[in-house]
Order: sequence, then C-alpha cells, then structure tokens
Amino acid sequence: MNNITIKDIARKFKCSPSTVSRALNDHSNINVDTRETIQEYAQKMGYQKNSISLSLLNKSTKTIGVLVPSINHSHEAQMIQGIQSVFDSLGYMLIFCVTNELHSLEQEHIKRLLSNRVDAILVSISQETANLRDFSHFDMVNKRKTPLVFIDRDIVENYGSSVVIDDYKGAYLATKHLIEKGSRRIAHLAGPEGLLVSKLRLEGYLDCLKNHEISPNTDWIKHVEFNIESAIEPTKSWFESELRPDAIFGVNDYVCYGAVNVLMEMNIRIPEEVSIVGFDNCPISPYFFPKLTTIDRKSFEIGRLAAQQSLEMLSKDDFVPEKSILSPYLIIRDSTQLS
Repeated sequence: MNNITIKDIARKFKCSPSTVSRALNDHSNINVDTRETIQEYAQKMGYQKNSISLSLLNKSTKTIGVLVPSINHSHEAQMIQGIQSVFDSLGYMLIFCVTNELHSLEQEHIKRLLSNRVDAILVSISQETANLRDFSHFDMVNKRKTPLVFIDRDIVENYGSSVVIDDYKGAYLATKHLIEKGSRRIAHLAGPEGLLVSKLRLEGYLDCLKNHEISPNTDWIKHVEFNIESAIEPTKSWFESELRPDAIFGVNDYVCYGAVNVLMEMNIRIPEEVSIVGFDNCPISPYFFPKLTTIDRKSFEIGRLAAQQSLEMLSKDDFVPEKSILSPYLIIRDSTQLS
C-alpha cells in the first residue's frame, strides 16, 4: 500500500492541504476537535511526516555528518559515544562515514553529506588527506557555511573549529616518565608521516630527550601505521642488533601491543629489561600483560566537546572558529614498573 499523504487526508476531510498540515502540527488556528480528528485518522492510516519537506521549511535537517578514518580502534568508538551523548538527547540523527584513510573517499563523503544538507560536519582527517595537503572539500563546506569541527586529527590551516588532545605534551610526559625510570636508550614507534598528531608526538619525544641531554638515535625512530602488525618488524630489528633500546614509546597502544608480543617471543623481560609506554589508554590496556603504562587521550571528552562546539556554531551567524586542546595525563602501570 502506498504511503498516505497530506493531500490524501485533505481529500478525506474536504479541506485544503495547508489545513491538514496545521492540524498535524498542532497549530492554534485549527480548533481542537478538528485537530484531534485529523491526527487520529492520520495515525490510523500510518501517515508519516516528510522530514525532507520539513527540513526545507525549517532550514535544518537535524542531521550531523561524522567522518572517521576507521572504526577498528576503541579511540574512534569512544569519540563517537561522546558525540552521541550530546546529539541523541536533542533529536539529531548522526550519519557516520568511514574514510579508510583515503582522500578520495573523504572527499566523496563530504560531497554526499553536503548534498543531504547536514547541519554540521565533524571530521577526523584521513592519512592520505594529510599527505596530499588537498583541502578543497573543506573549502566546499566553508562556502556552504556549514559548521565544520575537526576531531582528534587537526590541520594547521584554519578551515574550522577543532577539539584535540595536546599530542606534544602527551609525548613529552611519556618520554619524561621513561627517563625518570632510568631509561636512556629510548626508541619511538612514530606514527605515519604527514599527520599532525604523528609530528607533534615525535617533537614531544625529541624535545624531552634534548632537555635531558640525551642524543636521539635516528635508527630508533621508525614510522609505522596505527596497528599492531606494523610494529613487529621495527621491534625485531632493534632487538636483534647489538645495541638495544632500553625503552619504547609507542605512538598509540596498538603498536605497543605489537612490540610486547615480539619482546615476549624473544624472552626479553618487561619492564626489567625494556620499559614501554603507549598513547590512548585503550580499554584493554589495564588487562593486557603486562598492564600497559599509557597516556590517556580523553577520547569520549573529545567527541562530547566537539558536538557541543558544533551546536554553538549552529546557534550563531558570526561564530569564530575555536581550537580546543585538552590536557593529557599519564597512567602508570606494570610495563614501566615492577608490580
């Protein structure tokens, strides 16, 4: 059976479609009895409001676009939960898009979201976008005056607001902790080149070494992906050589998991021979063996604040983009100290 329309209801009651529309929307110009009669009939016949027509009328679709590079990591999941904690209670529908770290897919998702007239877009940029430095799709968002908020992964260029963790400070804290534990030969499983988060964490690591008069060994800095597998070969290479690191700082917890597996296979004791610090505080970190010392990334809070920021942008015509940087903190566990 075809969906019943306002015109169908208007024919039933021999009135205009505008009268039916007002009755369905509880307009005070329509008397109570007429309103109730039309509403009861519409409900009985399974009438549903046309959300597209309403959005054109109200200039709001009550939809928010969210782009993330993957949904494989708990970090993205917790950010999404933070976003939902704000928007769900306000009746917004979230449209989630996964870019798989691809620039072309990120561009295509942005175009589709704009064509669907989303009210705002929250994006964690893809690795490929960061490498190519092609932000033309963000120009499109700005031209449409659609609020744009960068979450977790920011860019230097000022295309919109952003909510991120202080990656530099987090890396500095991690490296400083290793030094305070007596490590001097500290290796770094650095993130993919091109991403600002990787750059800032590398800078925090290097500056901390410099400030403690420790010369970095370039052989102990390896750029890897944000996954377990990419950490395996660099770790093997380091610990098969004569001069071994006595500590590892990983760009995230997942690369640390990969490093720990290699070290355990080589019968290298953690933390007696090698200390390890990650970055994320994944839910599994307190239950991994050994329990992983890590930097808490405040993933849920990033999502929550980004959602609030986009709502502020929607409420003002002349909103000035804001950069919100959250402070990380160190969580000390068994991978850097004996139980």
